Amino acid sequence: MKHWRRKGERILAKLDRHEAALLRTLVEQLTELFAERESETPQDELAELTGIRTGPATAPRDPVLSRLLPDFHRMDTAEGAEYADSAAALRSLHEPELLAAKQGVAATLLETVPADGGTVSLDEETASSWLSALNDLRLALGSMIGVTEDMPEQLPSDDPRAAQLAVYHWLTWMQDSLLRVL
Repeated sequence: MKHWRRKGERILAKLDRHEAALLRTLVEQLTELFAERESETPQDELAELTGIRTGPATAPRDPVLSRLLPDFHRMDTAEGAEYADSAAALRSLHEPELLAAKQGVAATLLETVPADGGTVSLDEETASSWLSALNDLRLALGSMIGVTEDMPEQLPSDDPRAAQLAVYHWLTWMQDSLLRVL
């Protein structure tokens, strides 16, 4: 892939076939994680009557989902149990909206990335969706491989995370390039 560029009102990039396939695969896997989390939503008769969606009150156990769907209120250990209920209530109320937004940007990326590679042509709104989806992919992959600030730019070739780190850097570069154009 070459840098994103602007042509009139459009934002363009060209993806190789393998780059498009990789992006699609990563987004599809992330979408599956989101669907699994959504399936954990409790059935709530009041929510069905009012149309107000609620989600799980507990944080995801999966470390990737936990990174993508963080607590809305982090308790200080000194705060005690009195704040646990508010943290659960905030998650229950806001997680469905956050999850829907993440699913939406993932769907936008899937709809606009050419399956066999080629030119990606985005308007500003769709480019913003791409930025969010790329960020989610980076956070997910970074959580899986344990990216930290002091992790080296490259891992030894015999490290099983080396290829994943290269993909992480590619996603970072792609996101940065798109952000610069916007």
